[in-house]
Amino acid sequence: MIRDFGIIIFGSLLVGVGINLFFVPHLFLDGGMIGIGLISHYWFGFKPGLTIIILSIPLYTLAYFMDRTLFYNSIHGLWLSSFMIDFFNQWSTQFILPPLPSAFCGGSFVGIGIGIMLRGNSATGGTDLLAQLVGKSLNWNVGKLIFAIDSLVLIMGWPIIGLESFLYSLFAVSTVGFFTTILTHHNYNNRFSFR
Repeated sequence: MIRDFGIIIFGSLLVGVGINLFFVPHLFLDGGMIGIGLISHYWFGFKPGLTIIILSIPLYTLAYFMDRTLFYNSIHGLWLSSFMIDFFNQWSTQFILPPLPSAFCGGSFVGIGIGIMLRGNSATGGTDLLAQLVGKSLNWNVGKLIFAIDSLVLIMGWPIIGLESFLYSLFAVSTVGFFTTILTHHNYNNRFSFR
């Protein structure tokens, strides 16, 4: 239990650093609930982590009644990753790389962070949690649902961040997916995973 909690903390730290040091300076987006939190930050100036928590409340309420195991396994990741995202926001202008390296480094940090959390039986929750619930209820492919939701979030953010940041965001999200897949490949073959 202590080991898993340490893994969640480390993974959340990587997500927080990746989002703030590499995504935020260039107005990049991620998919899912993190992406929605970033859209609210860029457009309204809201704290992305707090936005993620508030918008996730209905999803976690639903998960509590529909799948208690899924609820407990992802709630810690939601709180810690959201806290880290807001905690590291104060350093978002301290270290700015050019856009392409930022997209790669940010995608790597976020992808490794999420992958580590998944290996620790946790997740950042949010829209991935929604995809899990819908997929299990309707027997739909969870991976395709996550891809569809992530794509929708990126398209929603396009008018706010502009074409250049949108294209870099596509590269960053692909990098996130690459590292997450590598770190969770063993999990896919052996047990039901979150992503």
